[in-house]
Amino acid sequence: MALFSAGADRTQVFFAREAGSPMIWLNTYDRRTGAAVFDLLRGGADFTLVVTDVPDWKRDMTPWRAPSPFGGTLAGGAEVYLSRMTEKLAAIEAQLPAPPCWRGIAGYSLGGLFALYAALTLPLFSRVASVSGSLWFPGILAYAQQHSLVQGAYAYFSLGEREARTRNRVLRTVEEQTSSLVVLLRGRGARTAFVHHPGGHTSDSLSRTAAGLAWLLDAPHA
Repeated sequence: MALFSAGADRTQVFFAREAGSPMIWLNTYDRRTGAAVFDLLRGGADFTLVVTDVPDWKRDMTPWRAPSPFGGTLAGGAEVYLSRMTEKLAAIEAQLPAPPCWRGIAGYSLGGLFALYAALTLPLFSRVASVSGSLWFPGILAYAQQHSLVQGAYAYFSLGEREARTRNRVLRTVEEQTSSLVVLLRGRGARTAFVHHPGGHTSDSLSRTAAGLAWLLDAPHA
């Protein structure tokens, strides 16, 4: 493991055993998440895991300003954060003996929203996992209709079975919005999965995250 710092961002890198192995970037709000997820996947496919503790979750993981379903406003700083992240990605890859054979990006909750936004915005990531992703976010479906994943992309989505069962009229759109995104991306040729887990939004976040990464690593898929 190595530690990189740039501004307020704190990034851990769990290096693959073999040169040229895949790389997955995971944005989190808890620095313990990366090590726990990597341990869950240890012994499986070889890969480099990059984990960043995001300094301002509600600002850096939201693509544009929007009302928060909990009150107030989400700041919409994802574009700036993505630029900072790609600079750090170049520095990390310079430490590798060979470039990764592919790059993926993953996240939970707002991190899952950002993962999809990043994969739609830049051709850096050919695999994306939006785990219990906050895809209720206003405008993300329209953004996906106007932007595309790279050709041959893999896209994994998951939700808890109870996530849409809420009185909050914004949050309860998450099932419909996620389903619409899966249909859209599948229609454009992306290989997709949409998995439902028991529980609500916060249930078993580590195992759900590990399951999303494992799906990305378990290629090829039918």
